[in-house]
Amino acid sequence: MTETPQRVAIIGGGYAGMAAAVTLAAQRVPVTVYEAGPVLGGRARRVEINGVTLDNGLHILIGAYRETLRLIAEVHPSPASALLRLPLNWHMHEHLHLRAPKLPAPLHLAVALLTAKGASLRESFAAVRMMRALKATQFKLVRDTTVTELLRSHTQGPVLTQHLWMQLCVSALNTPPEKASAQLFLNVLCDGLNADRAGSDLLIARVDLSALFPEPAADYVRARGGEVLTSCRVSSCTPAASGFAVTASNETHTFSHVICALPPHQVAAFLARVDALTETIKLVQALEYQPITSVYLQFDGHVRLPSSMTGLSQGVAHWLFDRGAICGQHGLIGAVISAEGTHQNLTQEALAGRVLDELKAHFGPLPPLKWQRVITEKRATFSATPGLRRPQQKMPLQNFWLAGDYTASDYPATLEAAVRSGISCAHGILGETAAL
Repeated sequence: MTETPQRVAIIGGGYAGMAAAVTLAAQRVPVTVYEAGPVLGGRARRVEINGVTLDNGLHILIGAYRETLRLIAEVHPSPASALLRLPLNWHMHEHLHLRAPKLPAPLHLAVALLTAKGASLRESFAAVRMMRALKATQFKLVRDTTVTELLRSHTQGPVLTQHLWMQLCVSALNTPPEKASAQLFLNVLCDGLNADRAGSDLLIARVDLSALFPEPAADYVRARGGEVLTSCRVSSCTPAASGFAVTASNETHTFSHVICALPPHQVAAFLARVDALTETIKLVQALEYQPITSVYLQFDGHVRLPSSMTGLSQGVAHWLFDRGAICGQHGLIGAVISAEGTHQNLTQEALAGRVLDELKAHFGPLPPLKWQRVITEKRATFSATPGLRRPQQKMPLQNFWLAGDYTASDYPATLEAAVRSGISCAHGILGETAAL
């Protein structure tokens, strides 16, 4: 048995890459993380607008994201204060409100459904029956289908379909229900609503997404002898006699293992230089993508929403975040629009105007607007369609691994999927080393 790999290169400093780095560093494996951008986090990173620290995309976590929460707790100096934890309180403004009581799962969900404001008892009972039927099958389908078809087969009523299940689908899978994989949706439901009471909690970052995990993870890695390099783009990675030759910023270093943690739309071009990965490239190139749009509205005065996170069902915005209540950014409202839709036909100015009009329509007069900003990640996630084939983390090329939320997983493209993929790659490398 050898001790540890000589060195591991991790290409990409998002949540997947940093999860791999932390897992390896915890075992004192020397790692070097290469991040092309100036800020760690990938598609979940910090941006600064008009002197205000924001995120390039508004994300929430759920209590079922156990690996993400575990790593945050391991590396963050104050994990409890970095996240606002809210017991399940589903508030779709003027349409549906359900609150989960302090009961064991899945009883907490059953009571929440049966006492939901806005849904009839008939609809609520149909939802409870669906969850019981899904539990009886361990949330597994014989054949994957769409979320729309799944809800139809369980005769879900219009209120809960539109204001709960479809909103959950778009939030979790970032894919319209008529296109979304029912099995991936059920995997999230099983962990989030059925496994245990805490799994359904909603967690909202009180700090920016780079400060939540990737940056504390970098400190953790450096404290254990590793390197985390930003603004350092890898120009080539080629097999060498003793591993892989990685070139970045005109410097070449040799590593025994490589984890490629680039976003999928960059992976194909990067892997194209390696002949052994042709089939993986085909799988990545076959992926289709869905956008996430975040709209920030900064008002010159006090603004307060009914809750820290408020849903809208019949407009362009899906969720509103009261940044004053969440993280002390007073007068700032963030709105998230998940997946494709007619909003993509609007200019940024027109889209921000639509969200502003919706705020006024629902919550009355507002203070003057100081500034607005629209941020769109056009390829925020893969389109989570039924039966989608996703590339494995372990590549046909020895000692070469692939990490990212788009790799093979029971989860859709979430922070948890990204973190799990990075951990899986790290465990694979540790296992290979132990076997030598």
